[in-house]
Amino acid sequence: MNEKSLPYHLIIPSLISILILGVIFLNRKKLFLNVKWKWFWISTSIFFGIYLLIVGGATYSDISSELALQKFDLNKDGLFNGDEITPEQKEAMRNVISDTGRNFSFITGLIFSGIITFFVFIGGKLIEYINVKRIKTTHNNI
Repeated sequence: MNEKSLPYHLIIPSLISILILGVIFLNRKKLFLNVKWKWFWISTSIFFGIYLLIVGGATYSDISSELALQKFDLNKDGLFNGDEITPEQKEAMRNVISDTGRNFSFITGLIFSGIITFFVFIGGKLIEYINVKRIKTTHNNI
């Protein structure tokens, strides 16, 4: 394994999430000022935050397992032979090979983040609606 193949299907969504979170953070005063859109931007921030944790964690896990496996390639030819094959090498190889969860994390991250964000958005809108009703009721009683 002379050169490390980077998991671009995981790195690109991570970078996009970081960029979007950065833009939201830089414009937070303007974005969160509008009461109508407040919960949309909170939900969007939560979505990309959770998505970044899921995909970023999968990216880290993928790269670290590849690096752990490369430690066993003593002659750096990309193949494992005789002295290089040990129980530890077999375990490291198993970690690299069985990576279905890491490879599909960019899809499952979208689904999981979307579900969590949906409940945050609905909950926030309900709280906002209840507070507006309470304020209107209080003003009408005065």
